[in-house]
Amino acid sequence: MSEDKRPGWLLRRMFGTKEESWPPKPVPVQPPDPKPEPVTPPLDSPASLSEGQPDFATAADDVAHVPLPPSEPSSVEPDANAVPDEIEGADLQPVEGQEERPPAGTAGDPPERGGEWADTTSQAFAPLTSPPEVASTEPEKRSWWSRLTGGMKRTSSALSERVTGLFTKRKLDADTLEELEDALIQADFGVETATRISEAVGKGRYEKGISPDEVRSILAAEVERALAPVAIPFSIDTAKKPFVVLMIGVNGAGKTTTIGKLSLKLKAEGHSVMLAAGDTFRAAAIEQLKVWGERTGTPVISGAQGADAAGLAFEAFQKAKVTGTDVLLIDTAGRLQNKAGLMAELEKILRVIRKIDASAPHAVLLVLDATVGQNAISQVELFSKAADVTGLVMTKLDGTARGGILVALAAKFGLPVHFIGVGEGVDDLEPFAARDFARAIAGLEAD
Repeated sequence: MSEDKRPGWLLRRMFGTKEESWPPKPVPVQPPDPKPEPVTPPLDSPASLSEGQPDFATAADDVAHVPLPPSEPSSVEPDANAVPDEIEGADLQPVEGQEERPPAGTAGDPPERGGEWADTTSQAFAPLTSPPEVASTEPEKRSWWSRLTGGMKRTSSALSERVTGLFTKRKLDADTLEELEDALIQADFGVETATRISEAVGKGRYEKGISPDEVRSILAAEVERALAPVAIPFSIDTAKKPFVVLMIGVNGAGKTTTIGKLSLKLKAEGHSVMLAAGDTFRAAAIEQLKVWGERTGTPVISGAQGADAAGLAFEAFQKAKVTGTDVLLIDTAGRLQNKAGLMAELEKILRVIRKIDASAPHAVLLVLDATVGQNAISQVELFSKAADVTGLVMTKLDGTARGGILVALAAKFGLPVHFIGVGEGVDDLEPFAARDFARAIAGLEAD
């Protein structure tokens, strides 16, 4: 090919470019590296069992393992199980007190030990030899004294505040004694009892100092003296079978609940008990008594709402005699003491029962609500006229700051006080003890 026809001839004429040989000489090609021999893994390798024989000769073609240049961020997440550089190759010492064990799967290692129990396991992750002790979630059963003082807290606190305010750094004079008497009357102790207590506090101490603790001790002693004659336990005459107990009181006094609790106590003493749902005016009362019967395993004689209460009591009495039941507890409708018609119905129940046994009922328990205060006095007066009340049960002493009403009732009527209640629990109805009640109402500790 002529010079003028070779590529780039115009530039060579203008700039005098050094002549190059044409056509260009071929560049020698370097021979490829010899292909490495394939490496065969051992036959017992996991790869040979599950994934086949890998071709290590083609590993160079896989560039996924090649790190990216420093200018580009890596998309590969760091290995969370990798050993940090600062402890790489460190001489790890066994934990003090730990038994040295060979790695899992080695000679001398027990066969039941899994791979998770490597020799690097610390004491914190060691298996427990016995289950940890778990605190019981059941509430601790409180003693009767604890429940009594807790229930009387409102009354005792109100009295203690007045007594402390009256007798702290103050001489005992007529005005102080009069204020003490007012405080006792407000707590429903009654005028007679309040006067007697204030006189006992002032006796031999006029114009002298007296501590609040001394006043509380005198108060407890006088209350115990007033209540001791009426603190009579409830007893069953086994010669009278069934022993018939008529439960009376106004609505809301806790009559039906008291029957359930009393039946449980009598059964614990070994008596067989039957219940009669004589409060036929309230369907809820019938159902409530049936629930108590199921709880205590006690048979309940009941009828439809609105049924004749006297007829139901008669039927229950006959069944108790036939079955040989020891005690028959008859519930009655909660009636106000100022309702002549309702009180007449109560008298009818008595007449019907006495057709079977002239001495029945053998006990008539009047259930009183402590929160009604002085109204309890009129209840005792009128119920005693209608049904010859033989004993009292005072409930809801935990719901009032005027628990002294029991002292006033004892001073006025002298009726036996068999039980007191300070809560809704089965164990919150207990036989009445004058000394415990007196010390609880005065805010003193048990002897």
